[in-house]
Amino acid sequence: MTLDRRTFIGSAAATVLSAPMVRGAAHGRPKVVVIGGGAGGATAARYIAKDSEGQIDVTLVEPTRTYYTCFFSNLYLGGFKEFDDLGHTYGSLAASGVNVVHDWAVGVDRDAKTVTLGSGAVLSYDKLILSPGIDFIEGSVPGWDISAQNRMPHAYKGGSQTQLLKAQIEAMPQGGLFVMVAPPNPYRCPPGPYERVSMVAWHLKQTNPTAKILIVDPKESYSKQALFEEGWQAHYGGMIDRLGPDFGAANVSVNPAEMTVDIDGQVETADVVNVIPAQKAGHIAEVAGVTDGNWAPVNAADMSSKADPDIHVLGDAAAQGDMPKSGFSANSQAKVAANAIRGALTESRVFPAKYSNTCWSLIAENDGVKVGASYEPTPEKIASTDSFISQTGEDAALRKATYEESEGWYAGITADIFGG
Repeated sequence: MTLDRRTFIGSAAATVLSAPMVRGAAHGRPKVVVIGGGAGGATAARYIAKDSEGQIDVTLVEPTRTYYTCFFSNLYLGGFKEFDDLGHTYGSLAASGVNVVHDWAVGVDRDAKTVTLGSGAVLSYDKLILSPGIDFIEGSVPGWDISAQNRMPHAYKGGSQTQLLKAQIEAMPQGGLFVMVAPPNPYRCPPGPYERVSMVAWHLKQTNPTAKILIVDPKESYSKQALFEEGWQAHYGGMIDRLGPDFGAANVSVNPAEMTVDIDGQVETADVVNVIPAQKAGHIAEVAGVTDGNWAPVNAADMSSKADPDIHVLGDAAAQGDMPKSGFSANSQAKVAANAIRGALTESRVFPAKYSNTCWSLIAENDGVKVGASYEPTPEKIASTDSFISQTGEDAALRKATYEESEGWYAGITADIFGG
């Protein structure tokens, strides 16, 4: 099925929902607080407000007034997108009945069912949704911490870090070296680092063709590996090298002041170093006490926390099973959670959970590939039921169509998330 803006939104709205009947509550309308305004949180807030027809009080807490998607940010690095193409605001969500609060959530009291904001305000809730994305595991790349992000950017949260990394790439000397320190599993967007390498290579091929790219990767293998390596050979022959754990990549440290990367004792001096550290759930999930140390375990049927049935955790922060950490996954999980929460608070019908995901990657101009699957809940986890992936050796017309499909998906999913 080819996805475009109309079919994406239409498929999401195809299920006819039963009219809500509000469950009695002494304090008035039931209250849902959503922390995090990305693909998971904004989708959940929008669907709960829309489908409850205003009978649930929905508050979205998000510090940024313009949200820049991490998905598709690699295309900005490659010159296929403008930075403003990635930015989305919350006016349509507010107009649809969501109370949008631009602030940081700094505390969760699960006993009192309250969220404390950086401003000091306290929000009460009947149901709480956490969709905080990722944070980084301190010390996972020796020599790097968040204070070094301007010297060696991660660019794995959308926004200014992405702009910084592009500026550094553009300032590379002719014949310079770009090094990426790739993350260990699990992490946000499994194909993301390798699409990034592709887009950096595309940019350098146009402006700095003698430059080199070195990937230092602690993993033995990675998502879409055969597709990326085929594409790199076809488009960027001789520009990209990758060192896996067999060649010392599991023992890496960096020196931001010297712009060096130590690979099992072999020191490389680089012009740009993109460090993507090991990851964990966004900090507020830890504050709320719903993580296992790194990620937040959830029940597969409704994304509710295994630590607290009145908290639902979506997207990258959740430990849910087979689904990758992606924007598509977060959006899919949000709809399941929204339906379950609406049912719990209004005694309306709850539909069986079904999930889906597709991850597209651009290797070069009009050379798009994809991987995806459908999923269903089991007692243990969200489990894959069937999957698909692009094949090596596909013709140029199919690869172009795959890229165009990804463009339609981006338009559709951002409208579905932010109500555009």
